Amino acid sequence: MEKVESTNKHTLFPNEQSVISLDFQEEEKLIARTIDKFIQEHVNPSIKNLEAYDYELAKKLFRDAGDLGLLGADVPELYDGMELGKKTAGLVAERMGYGASFSVSFNIHTGVGTLPYVYFGTPEQKERYLPKLVSGEWVGAYALTEPNAGSDALASETSAVLDEKSGEWVLNGEKQWITNAHIASVFVVFAKTESGITAFIVERSMSGVSIGLEEKKMGIKGSSTATLILENVRLSTDQVLGQIGKGHYIALNILNLARLKLAFANVGTAKQALSLAVNYGKARKQFKQELTRFTMIQEKLANMALAIFASECAAYVAANRLDELHVNSSNEDDILGKLSNYAVDCSINKVYASEALDFIVDEALQIHGGYGYMQEYEVERLYRDARINRLFEGTSEINRLTIVRSFLKLYNKDKSIIEQDETQTHSQNLYIHYSKELLNIIMKAFSNSDNVVLKQDQEIQRMLADVIKEIYVMESVQLTAQATRSNQDLKETMAEVLCEEGYFGIERNAVVIISSIISNDDKKQAFLDEINNFTLPMYSNLVAKKRKIAMEVISNNGYKK
Repeated sequence: MEKVESTNKHTLFPNEQSVISLDFQEEEKLIARTIDKFIQEHVNPSIKNLEAYDYELAKKLFRDAGDLGLLGADVPELYDGMELGKKTAGLVAERMGYGASFSVSFNIHTGVGTLPYVYFGTPEQKERYLPKLVSGEWVGAYALTEPNAGSDALASETSAVLDEKSGEWVLNGEKQWITNAHIASVFVVFAKTESGITAFIVERSMSGVSIGLEEKKMGIKGSSTATLILENVRLSTDQVLGQIGKGHYIALNILNLARLKLAFANVGTAKQALSLAVNYGKARKQFKQELTRFTMIQEKLANMALAIFASECAAYVAANRLDELHVNSSNEDDILGKLSNYAVDCSINKVYASEALDFIVDEALQIHGGYGYMQEYEVERLYRDARINRLFEGTSEINRLTIVRSFLKLYNKDKSIIEQDETQTHSQNLYIHYSKELLNIIMKAFSNSDNVVLKQDQEIQRMLADVIKEIYVMESVQLTAQATRSNQDLKETMAEVLCEEGYFGIERNAVVIISSIISNDDKKQAFLDEINNFTLPMYSNLVAKKRKIAMEVISNNGYKK
């Protein structure tokens, strides 16, 4: 990857320098085809057995994936990885999103199960664990959540005490809802020490390590989920990952990267759901015509495609920004020092893609009608499996708070991060331009407010998070549509719809926020008048645009890049 020219300043929203085309190179297309073949030939025929807790089969699938080089996209070549960058790693996660609950096991392994060693491991730890994780010989897992520490993940009761005589750490506690629990050979475990939360490497074969019963879940039944039980587990100092008392730093940074990986997987599953809906709609006839000929069904298909396009653009933009960070940083410490700046990118993508997937699978089931509720139809499983995505790797609520807190951290350091750059081509899109003006007005209103609601009222924070999220997505789709050659006319139409509809959602939130935090009627009216004086474009024919999008989706039997 070539070095990218960039400034030291971290920009909040995507710009031309941080946007990539969705036109993939031949090597990337080959990777996608390899994954598609792996899923069709190995994963899909195994789903029933995986859901019956066939652990040996699950381990074999990991070894097969390792043989194909699919487990090491994020891992340096020095440790048998492919070192392909976040964009290609995102493509791997997206295509694996077609793999039912195995995709959950896969992304946990390649994400939180592997990345802690990549970013925080010593050379000796990397040498010991990464080659085994890349080959699929070992499966990785991540143990953070506890019965009394869910969203407040760092309120750990699992303890690690240093035995002064032996020089060993002694771990005790339970970690709940651990993905890959019954098939994992190694766990990254977070425990409370005198110096603070610390990360430890715990191998399954160690004395005192045991696994509880499989949890009975609503969905993703083919991925192992159980409690990790630690009873006087003795660890050498070599099993400490990162610095003692700095485990929270590992936890938060790795979770951010995992959130982006999850967004990619959601994009893949969403594309699968749309294809199922289109194919069923073309086969099913009512009132003597195919369902896809009804314009209300076409509207659903168009909205599903729009949500996929938005999620896809935002995810690849974020991946490219992280690739830029890696290329332009002088060393690992430089990367780690700046990684937290991208928490906002990762949380935006996690929220947007997971909520888009929920919407898409719901509409896909609706198009199936009563048949969609029956287990013999695949969309029923997709519907159940999708629900977890708004919960794990941080709930949508926690991620919205992260968006706001990350934004305020950047904004308070440099208020120019939301200023308009009139020299950039996207400034020609007035919906994006005025959306940013709305954000500026919101921040002015906060500075004029006679209370501290921004920090206290989570409803206000939620609305502000949605404003930031929507602008990020609008920028992403607009710039990606301009950069992508394939189906450019369609993508530009989709960008137009997303920007127009996005603006009105932002305006609604801005009005509610201002009306809630400004008590003086004259001040409130002045802010609202400023909004009402915007010179917006003439409203477009969204119905016609969505019919055009739907016709393309129907013609292609689903979403096409």
